[in-house]
Amino acid sequence: LLFLWSITVSIFGIGGLLGSSGSRYLTVKFGKKKCLLCNNVLMIVAASIMGCSKISQSFEMILIGRFMCGLSAGLCVPLHHQYVGEISPRKLRGFANSTSSFFWSLGKAIGQISGQRELLGSQALWPMLMASCGVPALLQLVTLPFFPESPPYLLMHKGDQEGCKKAIRQLWGEGQHQAEIDDIMKEKATMKNTKILSVLELVKEPAFRWQLYMIVILTATIQLCGINAV
Repeated sequence: LLFLWSITVSIFGIGGLLGSSGSRYLTVKFGKKKCLLCNNVLMIVAASIMGCSKISQSFEMILIGRFMCGLSAGLCVPLHHQYVGEISPRKLRGFANSTSSFFWSLGKAIGQISGQRELLGSQALWPMLMASCGVPALLQLVTLPFFPESPPYLLMHKGDQEGCKKAIRQLWGEGQHQAEIDDIMKEKATMKNTKILSVLELVKEPAFRWQLYMIVILTATIQLCGINAV
């Protein structure tokens, strides 16, 4: 039982690793908006599987649901930053990207509070607690179709300049946005002359060694801050 419980808890991280590893390929091939929409469907399916586990008397469903939930979360983390950053006006881009950390912390706090035995952590209601992750996914699935695809994706990967202009006008309103389009064109020209490194090549590249050390140390030490123990 201890082994099964440990696997159930940790398999979320395995799914997250796989999801984040495949995010670049999926976003380039299908676009950020489509990936987010499909990702929401994946999260809703995961929530439904975990929510029905008690009725089905199957701990395997919790295991599968946790893995799918981790896969969805791992895919969503880089997607959120990219999409929100690219659809935001330049003056609001930093603020928009910083909202992710706020909502992650808020989500953890809501999860901890909702998991108390007096609320959804009781023997009768815990399936609802596990299925609650499908609520924000459903909300985004309903609202996201009203948003356009990322303008940089349309211009850089699809070569759709008219679609890019239309998306910019829908997001930022009517006005002169030629400067933003020129910036995207400059970035596209830069990317043509830039080699995209794989994870292994990134680790071996001496120019990025210290930055990589800093990111790894920071990410590892965050796990030692005590939040997991709490």
